[in-house]
Amino acid sequence: MLNKINIEKILFLDIETVPAYPAYKDVPDQFKKLWDQKAERLRQSDSDTPDSIYSRAGIYAEFGKIICISTGFLSKDEFRIKSFFGDEENKILKDFVKLLNDHFNANKHLLCAHNGKEFDFPFLARRILINEIQLPRLLDIAGKKPWEIAHIDTMELWKFGDYKHYTSLELLANIFNVPSPKDDIGGGDISRVYWKEKDMERIVHYCQKDVLTVAQLFLKYQGKSLLPESQIHYVK
Repeated sequence: MLNKINIEKILFLDIETVPAYPAYKDVPDQFKKLWDQKAERLRQSDSDTPDSIYSRAGIYAEFGKIICISTGFLSKDEFRIKSFFGDEENKILKDFVKLLNDHFNANKHLLCAHNGKEFDFPFLARRILINEIQLPRLLDIAGKKPWEIAHIDTMELWKFGDYKHYTSLELLANIFNVPSPKDDIGGGDISRVYWKEKDMERIVHYCQKDVLTVAQLFLKYQGKSLLPESQIHYVK
């Protein structure tokens, strides 16, 4: 079935998210109370406090924000990577939604991410609504049947129906001899690099590597060769 999917109709993506505020002490009182309630359910040991685990707030759409969306798509034998990033989440999302509406709005188009169905796609949809932006067709899944949802998840594909199985992108990249995207920072470093080091360029580079890796992994799933470096183009 995978071989029947035209890769040129897929938009590959990855997002980077951080807590909405630099530290727990900066959270407004109303949201601090709500985070305290959330943190109580997240505690794994007696030493865990709302403050000590606040770095994890970035993985929840209600308490985090998107700082980078990297996308990649194959066009005329050229894999084009474009990123939307910065401190203004509203602008990032508006620019991303415009890309979808202008170029990936037909019934034949698909979105693909690693663990996208559990994280990237719902996080994007929630933050788009919070920012009072209309959902694009590819993320507006309310009322749709499972087979009508145009989402591909490279982690789900690897499960082969084993719902308790989790495999990281880094592990799959190594198994399939795809250059590893985790040669600098990891997901757990993003909040620190953004809020403390203020190194957005490093985050964008990390996010773009993940997008390319997802596309390469999908090609491997199809039994095809990897994209050569000569075919990869970064769009400003």
